[in-house]
Amino acid sequence: MRQSLWLFVLSAGLLLAGCGFQPVYMPTASGKTGVAQRELAAVNVTLMPGRPGQLFRQALQEALSDDNGGAQSYDLEASFWISGEGISVQPSNIATRTRLTGNVTWTLHARDATRTALTSGSGHQVDAVNLLDQQYFAVDLENEAIQRRLANALAQQVANQLAIYFRHRAQTPG
Repeated sequence: MRQSLWLFVLSAGLLLAGCGFQPVYMPTASGKTGVAQRELAAVNVTLMPGRPGQLFRQALQEALSDDNGGAQSYDLEASFWISGEGISVQPSNIATRTRLTGNVTWTLHARDATRTALTSGSGHQVDAVNLLDQQYFAVDLENEAIQRRLANALAQQVANQLAIYFRHRAQTPG
């Protein structure tokens, strides 16, 4: 069983190498950080209002490796919001489970005189929470955890979309 798995992984790697596949975060030939990582570190994430916006901004800064120590070449403006929908409703019309959908729209701007919009995108992620009558604080804590999970998942989506954009831009001549 192990040999067949090893052979599968090896053959898949050879097939992908033959078609020109390269990882988005691939380092340069000299071993330095790749284009995507360098450009992601140059992105400044603008402030966002509300607790969900703060959680998303923090997760996005971590995903972009934004340490605010290097030169910032880009500004990322994003809108993050969470909507809820009751999906398990009792005969008394009381929802016992809520589906939460995190949504984000974003635009990357260059830090030039005209604030040129370079690219934009969006993403969404779904999670759910059970609502229990007697455990208000447990539901409140679970809601905070879900907001964090949604923020982290969407921050990773945005970081991946930006990395792909930067990698593609670096490979496109002109």
